[in-house]
Amino acid sequence: MQIEITNLSKSYPTPTHPLEILRDLTLLIPSAQSTAILGPSGSGKSTLLNILGTLDTPTSGSVAFLPRDRSSPLTPLTFAPAALAQFRAAYIGFVFQDHHLLPQLNALENILLPKLALGGGSASSKESSDRAAWLLARIGLESRRSHLPTQLSGGERQRIAIARALMNAPFLLLADEPTGNLDPHTADSIISLLLSIATETAATLIAVTHNPALAERFQKSYTMHNGQLA
Repeated sequence: MQIEITNLSKSYPTPTHPLEILRDLTLLIPSAQSTAILGPSGSGKSTLLNILGTLDTPTSGSVAFLPRDRSSPLTPLTFAPAALAQFRAAYIGFVFQDHHLLPQLNALENILLPKLALGGGSASSKESSDRAAWLLARIGLESRRSHLPTQLSGGERQRIAIARALMNAPFLLLADEPTGNLDPHTADSIISLLLSIATETAATLIAVTHNPALAERFQKSYTMHNGQLA
């Protein structure tokens, strides 16, 4: 999925003057490209990711998504809430710094969760179960399918979170500091997994990271500075 960001700005009101986070940002991210975004805390990296993921709205500007079939661009930030939720569930996968797995569900059940957002009983279908099992095997944790999050290591929990993000075969995969809580060796393996699966599925991958060495492994990297990407 190609992403067209045009004159994007985001600011928050303060008692004195608006706090500008993003400033007139324009960028084209080609379909299936892996992109890393670097920058210090508070520079606006996560804000940009939240807007691309339709979890937040810009103060001005637009974000358009061009599907793989080259049909008309989609501007989901203009959708009604129900349609926006369906778009997010069908097109976008999220991986966060903290895995956010549900503690009462085992590994396989956590991977199946995104199907609930699509409704229609898809979470309980054999096709969904087969895909969740395939993803579990793909991330190398087939033997952990019945384990609860508390029975998994930090790296294993993050692998489950990646599989969950891929459950609905999203066109766009967003990762916000996915290795921030991991040791260097585990962080490297998680980035390898993300890049490998994104390539296999032709997903557009955008990841926020503080680690320049990890960012170098992406096809394109930007640094957030003064609300712009350089």
